[in-house]
Amino acid sequence: MDEARTKTREAAAAEVTPAPTSVAAAPGSTIPAEELEQLTADIVGALKTVYDPEIPADIYELGLIYKIDVDDARNVAVEMTLTAPGCPVAGEMPVWVENAVSGVAGVGQVSVQLTFDPPWDQTRMSDEARLALGMF
Repeated sequence: MDEARTKTREAAAAEVTPAPTSVAAAPGSTIPAEELEQLTADIVGALKTVYDPEIPADIYELGLIYKIDVDDARNVAVEMTLTAPGCPVAGEMPVWVENAVSGVAGVGQVSVQLTFDPPWDQTRMSDEARLALGMF
């Protein structure tokens, strides 16, 4: 039964979250699927309020968010990257992400980890971001 619930939660999260970002609850999570789906949508909405100051698109649509994990206590771990390791806001953007996700109702503690593996490239951008940047 727990395995079926976990698969249902993962399927619900996948419906809300476009590739390449993955959102997952811990295996065997006790968070009801509907709640996880709403929490995921709210977290994604919060991430969409954070913009790269040099690019007129939000960090979610740019594909800078690689992974979002939610545990049973609704603590959220975000793994993200930057468009370049030398990004001028490298020290600030993770704080912006932490603040945005922390503002979501029902979220516990938030941690943000920067990674450059794999490095970001334009293929990670959504069609929305490409459109905003005039790439069509």
